[in-house]
Amino acid sequence: MAAKIKQALDRKKQNGNDSTESSESPDSTPAEKPDIPAPPDVAAVPKDAEKSESGLAWKVLQEGEGDIRPSRYDIVTLDHTGWTPDGRMFASSQKPGSKRRGILQDFGRSWIEGVQLMLPGEKRRFWVPGKLAYGEAEVDDANVRPDRPKGMVVFDIELVEFQPGPRPPEDVAEIPKNAQKSKSGLAWRVLQEGSGKEHPTPESRVFVHYVGWTTDGKLVDASVGLGRAATFVVNTSPPGWQEALQMMVVGEERRVWIPEDLAYAGQSGRPTGMLVYDIELLSFQN
Repeated sequence: MAAKIKQALDRKKQNGNDSTESSESPDSTPAEKPDIPAPPDVAAVPKDAEKSESGLAWKVLQEGEGDIRPSRYDIVTLDHTGWTPDGRMFASSQKPGSKRRGILQDFGRSWIEGVQLMLPGEKRRFWVPGKLAYGEAEVDDANVRPDRPKGMVVFDIELVEFQPGPRPPEDVAEIPKNAQKSKSGLAWRVLQEGSGKEHPTPESRVFVHYVGWTTDGKLVDASVGLGRAATFVVNTSPPGWQEALQMMVVGEERRVWIPEDLAYAGQSGRPTGMLVYDIELLSFQN
């Protein structure tokens, strides 16, 4: 799966149509531009706006094309600008370090809901209540970043394009009977054979594409949304990753079922329970 998505992204780059990636890629961020003036209706939700049960409100500013909308697992490219109700711009895809491209599920709750309503090329103005954004104004939440506004915020979002993203595999819920298993409890299936005989060592720097899910199919993390490989030293990854990578050869793709004690072992803010990853080893350096 990771390989197929990577190939689609590679073809897109070869066609000269690659989009700006996340804030982790400094060369891909656009140049600094002046703040965009706030529209006249940022102070309150207008009467002609549509509204969902969650409290999210919107107006369509520009119609899109086609009839297919993205799912939460798709890779989206977005242009956006955000204002507070008093007209202060606090976010924009025109600003360096702003995320424009990624798997939709990795964006905020209101964006996940709102963007799934949109068609490619469509632009909407969203009025986002604090509970769906960065917290309510009257609630002191230690988990909210201090540089983010509390209370209602307003976003203009354009869905530039989207591509199919990683869907959970059919065998994500439990280890299948045809999987191999080690003494540690790690299980795996080879999805694509690799080449060569050398394996990474604990000190090797690996270059991989990966997608990860919980056993109920929730996307945990993925490198494919960035359109480039992830790289790290093997012994800096969780134990299950270390074990799996040292069994692989270049070009190989495996689906691995990693028990919780070999994954994040109850670390705060990390997914719990067994995790399932599709990992493709692109290359490594010793």
